Amino acid sequence: MSATMRRSTTLFTLSATAFALAAGLSATAHAEAVAPDGSRLVSTSAAAPEDSPAPPGSTVWSVHSAAMDRDVPVLIQRPADDSQPHPVLYLLNGDGGGEDSAAWHVSSTALQFLSGKDADVVEVLGGRGSYYTDWRDPDPVLGVNKWRTFLTEELPPIIDAALNTNGANAIAALSSSATSVLQLAEARPDLYRSVASYSGCAQISDPLGHAFVTTAVSYVGGDAENMYGPEGDPEWAANDPVLHADRLRGVNLYLSTGSGLPGPHDTLGDPFSLQGLDGLANQMLVGGAIEAATDLCTHLFAGKLADLGIPATVDFEPTGTHSWGYWNDALPKSWPVLAAGLGLPPN
Repeated sequence: MSATMRRSTTLFTLSATAFALAAGLSATAHAEAVAPDGSRLVSTSAAAPEDSPAPPGSTVWSVHSAAMDRDVPVLIQRPADDSQPHPVLYLLNGDGGGEDSAAWHVSSTALQFLSGKDADVVEVLGGRGSYYTDWRDPDPVLGVNKWRTFLTEELPPIIDAALNTNGANAIAALSSSATSVLQLAEARPDLYRSVASYSGCAQISDPLGHAFVTTAVSYVGGDAENMYGPEGDPEWAANDPVLHADRLRGVNLYLSTGSGLPGPHDTLGDPFSLQGLDGLANQMLVGGAIEAATDLCTHLFAGKLADLGIPATVDFEPTGTHSWGYWNDALPKSWPVLAAGLGLPPN
C-alpha cells in the first residue's frame, strides 16, 4: 500500500486503428498475439497518456484477459533498436495499480532510465488493490481479480508474440505489489528470472502481514476476505511468499526498504515528494510508519532467505519513507540484478 499516493486519475486513450504505426507491429504479429486461453491483444495507441512524462515513443496497448473478461491497458516502451528480439522487464505499480498518478510513468523517471537499456518495458495499468493475485471470489468494488493468471499465463505470451521477444523476463514492483512479484516468481520461477521488490511486506499470513494486506485492499474499497478468505484460512498460508521462499532458489533477487526515518526526499520542494506542508507531513508521518513496517518485513524475509541459503541483494537504507523518491532511486540500484535475469549488461 502507498499511503502517499496521489489520488488524481490518469486517463488513457486507446486507439484500435493506430497499432500498426505506433508499435511497429505487422497485422500478422497482431493477429498472433493470442494466449492459449483466448486472451488477446485488442489494440494499441499512438502515444503515451497525455499527462505522462514517459519518453516519446511509449504506447498504450489494450489486452483482453479471458480470465477476468476485461481489457487491461499496458504501457509499452521499446528499446531504441527494436530490430532484434529483446528481453522484457515488467513493472507493477502499488495499491493504485497504475490507475491513478501514483505510477511509474507519472511519478518517477524509471522509464527515462530504462530507455537507455536494451529491453522492452511493460508497465501494467490496472489491478488496484488486487495484490496481482487470483482472488477466491469476485469483489463488489474491485470485481473479478485473476491477476496471477494474467501475469503468468495470459500477458507474457501475448507480449512475446507481439514484440518478438527473446523469452527472458524480469519483474519489479513497489509497496503492496512488492509482495506480488515474489508470489509471481514463486508460482513461475521459470518465467521471471529476476525480481526486484521495493518497500514490500513479504509475509501475508501472520498478523503483521495480514494487517498490511487488509489495510491496502480496504484503502481502495475492497474486501480482502474475497482474496483468500477470512484470516486464518489455509489459503493465506498457501500464498505466503515467506512460507514458500524455497521456490525462489535460482531466481535473481533484489530487496530494498527505507527505515521510516526522514531522508533526502522528505523535504519541501523535492520533485518526488508530496507537495505542501500537509503533503510532506503525510509523507513523513504515515509514509514513515509504513516504511518502518516494511523494514521489519524485509529484515524477516532476508533472514528466511539466508536460512535457506538463497542469495539475495538486500539494500537496507538508513532513512527513507514510503514514497516515490526512494523507489525512483531503488530501480537503478537494482538494475544489475534485473539485468542478470535479462541477459543484459549490469550498467
